[in-house]
Amino acid sequence: MEGMERLAGWEGRRVLVTGATGVVGLNLVNTLVTAGSEVTALVRDWVPRARHLGAWLESGTVGIVRGELEDYCLLERTLAEYEIEYVFHLGAQTIVPVGNRSPVSTFRANIEGTWNLLEACRVLGMYDTTLRAICVASSDKAYGSSPVLPYTEDMPLAGEHPYDVSKSCTDLIAQSYGRTYDLPVGIARMGNIYGPGDLNFNRIVPGTIRSIIEGRAPAIRSDGTPVREYFYVGDAVLAYLTLAEKTERQSLRGEAFNFSSGEKRSVSEVVGEIIRLMGADMVPEILNTGRHEIQDQYLAIEKARRVLGWEPAVGLSDGMQRTIAWYREVLS
Repeated sequence: MEGMERLAGWEGRRVLVTGATGVVGLNLVNTLVTAGSEVTALVRDWVPRARHLGAWLESGTVGIVRGELEDYCLLERTLAEYEIEYVFHLGAQTIVPVGNRSPVSTFRANIEGTWNLLEACRVLGMYDTTLRAICVASSDKAYGSSPVLPYTEDMPLAGEHPYDVSKSCTDLIAQSYGRTYDLPVGIARMGNIYGPGDLNFNRIVPGTIRSIIEGRAPAIRSDGTPVREYFYVGDAVLAYLTLAEKTERQSLRGEAFNFSSGEKRSVSEVVGEIIRLMGADMVPEILNTGRHEIQDQYLAIEKARRVLGWEPAVGLSDGMQRTIAWYREVLS
């Protein structure tokens, strides 16, 4: 993480973070609190394991609004009463197999939730000019499967399966609100994010680390060959902050940007790297039960470099060591 000089501009800023207990939301809120921002977090469910997610949950440093993105009136009230200047819309159903099992709830949270939030921003913007920037979390999954890689921002969004479709729609809705209503919307398309704070153990990184800590061989849901970019959460946080700043200053209405590590790895390679870093003598179990997941995905980040001046800073080995250390502390 960059020093406090980088974050000085966020002191006193009024910020809303949806999805604040997810891996990116947690780390973003922690960073904003450190910077002195006035943060409001939208939280849907409270689960016991959330006690691991950050001191701000119990410290009183963050305003917590309980509710769902599907509740338009709640979103409008929150934006108005807390006089929000910056919105980071990270709230979503983020797990591919859950999308396959429960497409309607995924569509409602990810698609309806996005239009509700942006419509509330549009309506309030008719009465005041408090809102400075809105950052919407899309995904590399929004592109769907493509024989041409890496993905570039001018490629069509063509999700096929429920989660992927929900992110394609989220992305297109955000573009529409930015370009039609001149809302200061910036869109982030990111690869697989990992790092401290991720308690979704059906994801490959936290699931593998927990299995090794518990003395069990890690399981790989796919056949191990899918290729992804694994993107450290600290870099993702700085990408969002940069996107918000540049969206405000450069009037990047409805513009989308790819953010990733630039390091391509197969699932088997990532699991093998975690095993090596943890000093384990284990062979992963290949389940090959994954369904409706894209084989290979990686992103071109030249646009973010050129327009935003953003660069990834943390490589895979360094990021994994930081992540493993966090889980050792939390799960011990």
